Amino acid sequence: MGASLMIVEDDDRVRGALRLAMEDEGYDVAEAEEAETALEHLRDHGVPDVMIVDLMLGEMDGFTCIREVRRDHDVPIIVVSARDDTHDVVAALEAGADDYVTKPFEIKEITARMRALRRRARLAGAQDEPQSESPEEVVLDADPQAPLLLSPDGGTVRRGDEELHLTITEFRVLCELAASPGRVLSRTALLERIWDRGFFGDERIVDVHVRRLRTKIEQDPSDPRIVVTVRGLGYRLDAQR
Repeated sequence: MGASLMIVEDDDRVRGALRLAMEDEGYDVAEAEEAETALEHLRDHGVPDVMIVDLMLGEMDGFTCIREVRRDHDVPIIVVSARDDTHDVVAALEAGADDYVTKPFEIKEITARMRALRRRARLAGAQDEPQSESPEEVVLDADPQAPLLLSPDGGTVRRGDEELHLTITEFRVLCELAASPGRVLSRTALLERIWDRGFFGDERIVDVHVRRLRTKIEQDPSDPRIVVTVRGLGYRLDAQR
């Protein structure tokens, strides 16, 4: 059996075309016409390896569906939508989507982005693999009351005794910045390293994920001290000692 995929799309033609193409790619595909049906399927059958979600659904729209999934799961999510307005793209990413593709689209573009997301998921899921020794931790904030620790190999971020819930993409952004502490990484560099070269050439996706990351790791997200913006250049990680 191949990797599992859930398609949430209310257009029968689009959903059917995606299903046939993804099954040809080796995916075990489940499909839902409504968000409520998709969420019920996740509760009854478990979380798939990847999800494709449209925004314009029925009573519950795609934004709400993504937020509901993100309450408990880190499954990679690609939005496929005819809505290409900047507000919609940003809102979908803010809700927790990892990538955004506008209709009409080429199947090869969808499959390429899915492969990239699954590679990132495997990297971020390293904590599920047996470790021969304790993974090295990076101190992001040495606050004696609640230090912030990143374990790139272990796939975790902890504030004191609490493990923080980061999405796959947020974790990868943090790891890339932590691998070059004190060095500015441009948005283009982050796109190429995390999303794969040329798959999503819009820098908004970087800004949105950095903003979400800050809400989880910064003491004051409105005044970030760990992941800082270098105006006109990009982002830099400044460990707090």
